[in-house]
Amino acid sequence: MLAMVAGMLVLGPARAALGTALGLAPASPGVGALLMATDMSIGMAVWMAYRGHSTTLIGEMVLAMYAPVLLLLAGHRAGLLDADLLLVGAHLVMVPAMAAALLRRRAEYVRHPDARPAVRHPLVRLVAHRWPTGLALLLTADSWTTPGLLGAYTLLVLPVGYLVIGTLRRQWGAPGNLRLQLVGLAGWSTLALVAALVGGAAAYWLVGLGWLVHAAWDLFHHRTRRVVPRAYAECCAVIDVVLGITIMVALLTA
Repeated sequence: MLAMVAGMLVLGPARAALGTALGLAPASPGVGALLMATDMSIGMAVWMAYRGHSTTLIGEMVLAMYAPVLLLLAGHRAGLLDADLLLVGAHLVMVPAMAAALLRRRAEYVRHPDARPAVRHPLVRLVAHRWPTGLALLLTADSWTTPGLLGAYTLLVLPVGYLVIGTLRRQWGAPGNLRLQLVGLAGWSTLALVAALVGGAAAYWLVGLGWLVHAAWDLFHHRTRRVVPRAYAECCAVIDVVLGITIMVALLTA
């Protein structure tokens, strides 16, 4: 999944920039969906080849990524799906299609019998170990190129996410867990209320600060292994830092 996202975020903007430089018209929704599948397929194929998978497995996985797009594209051309449904549907159907391709040859995917020695390179191990950080950086890549401002209400997402995950993971039996999350809910709700009341640029500075402070909250939970999985806490911390910084960059460059 990380390789797919990398392909989409790296190749998509590069292709769009090249098209703009050449004066090409924007792609139609159907062509755009196929190009999106191509970007993700390239990212997946490169990583699978690096891991030593056979061309057969790579071909099957690429086919699983294209098939949903081609299927929904027929519905789009028939007027049954609009452009948004085409793209959203392609993303949603692609995941089970890829899972089916993987389960079809589950033993080969589990064993990695032909994995190359390069996979054990320290840098590769570091990237594999820190995959939540890599995923967060990919998800927020466009925040650096087009910094934006977030409303005060977005601060409520931070504590609510922990409460929802903690409930699903049944974490409230541990002493102090629920009390700590309720304190967090009260704190970020108060900050969101103050930002909404203040308004203007000051409100956005408070929002940016709130996201940055929540990164420290994430790191605390990452180290103590409380309430949320460590991968979630790590990914969330990086996203919080990026959004907090880019909000402030947007304010300074406005």
